[in-house]
Amino acid sequence: MTTQPSRQLESFDNPNPERDYCIRMRLPEFTCLCPKTGQPDFGTLYLEYVPDAHCLELKALKLYIWSFRDEGHFHEAVTNRMLDDFVAAVAPRFMRLTAVFNVRGGVYTHVTAEHRAPGWNGTLPPAAWHDDPNANAVPGRG
Repeated sequence: MTTQPSRQLESFDNPNPERDYCIRMRLPEFTCLCPKTGQPDFGTLYLEYVPDAHCLELKALKLYIWSFRDEGHFHEAVTNRMLDDFVAAVAPRFMRLTAVFNVRGGVYTHVTAEHRAPGWNGTLPPAAWHDDPNANAVPGRG
């Protein structure tokens, strides 16, 4: 059976909801199409969040990311849409999505969108993208 792209995000119960801790994910295979030219856009997504009651399930996240491959999206719009969908799926205390797109027309684009739950005053631990050779390309890293 073939796995198909899907916009259905899934979650699981946070195993430590009493504690603020940060989950970081690097998704280096994001693709969508340029809405002007139809050519593919490639990017790496950096997702950081402090969960509340629920965490994002990874296979569903992968299929969600895959679902954008054949659609035209401006970088700014798709980054904000994904953040909104992630927040709707798990209602985190804090979430930040940074999309680092490969060069297009001589221009590199980085888009960062954030969410903070009302009343959450926690702090994030220092950046920790140890295994990513491109980590210094993300503002605030390195």
